[in-house]
Amino acid sequence: MANAYISGTGYFVPERVITNDYLTQFMDTTHEWIVERTGIHERRYVSDETGPAGLAKHASEIALKEAGLTVADIDFIIFATSTPDYYAPGSGCILQDEMGFGNIGALDVRVQCSGFVYGLSIADQYIKTGEFKNILVIGAEVQSTAMDLSDRGRDTAIIFGDGAGAVIVSATEENKGILSTHMHSEGKFLKELWLEIPSSRKNPRIDQKMLDDGRQNLQMNGREVFRHAVKRFPEVIIEGLEKNNLTTADVSLVVPHQANTRITEMVRRKLKLPPESMYMNIHKYGNTTAASIPIALAEAMRDDRIAGDDIVVLAAFGSGFTWASAIIKW
Repeated sequence: MANAYISGTGYFVPERVITNDYLTQFMDTTHEWIVERTGIHERRYVSDETGPAGLAKHASEIALKEAGLTVADIDFIIFATSTPDYYAPGSGCILQDEMGFGNIGALDVRVQCSGFVYGLSIADQYIKTGEFKNILVIGAEVQSTAMDLSDRGRDTAIIFGDGAGAVIVSATEENKGILSTHMHSEGKFLKELWLEIPSSRKNPRIDQKMLDDGRQNLQMNGREVFRHAVKRFPEVIIEGLEKNNLTTADVSLVVPHQANTRITEMVRRKLKLPPESMYMNIHKYGNTTAASIPIALAEAMRDDRIAGDDIVVLAAFGSGFTWASAIIKW
């Protein structure tokens, strides 16, 4: 059985920088308050009608180049996003066309912040069964168009940003790659972090009253999200380590979903990990949902934070609630 390893990484963020001071024009907040509560200094917004597929194209081209591959070498596309270009079709199909891939399959994954790790798990299975040799896995988001830049939407508007990350998952006979992945969900908490409309439960799916009420904007119960995240992150990391007879002492780097600096720091302390073992870039990009882990992973590679034989842990928690981890031997 082949092993599945990450042969290339890439990321792309829009040029438009949105600082905390910029947001103070629209809502009652300050730079200092945002940094204290989230760790975020700035985030990126698209400046035109670019969707997640457009951002993913740039990230994917970089990942392909790093892997030494071309579009002709890719057997399958897995596209994780909570903000698809359109209600239908999926963003994976849009990317397939825009990049000129062959008539390969394109699968969209919709589990929000956990989407990239879920996508990595799917790729791992296809590689290990011998079905495919090279799979493009993407996390890409355009969250800015779902933000309510007012006091009503302040709790989410200060957090989220746009961006894309991509990896190439390839087959190898070497003793390296994805050791295991672990996925969970608890749907009873769906309304603690959700985007209600447009919805196929509504007829019409959206109307003027819904828009006036702000139901088209992301809604979050920050307290509940925080409470569950600081519990589920350590659980799913330990689950993965125990599966592979590892301990936290074996971990070289944790690349968590970039949700909130306070969450990440509390998780680190619970696991008794040193500060340098947690990779964070939320201060630059905010929370980019499914894109946050692949962006951070690509940056960690470029920062020389990962070397051969390192044990790298990816972990996510988000809307659904869903949470997941991946244990990787680099």
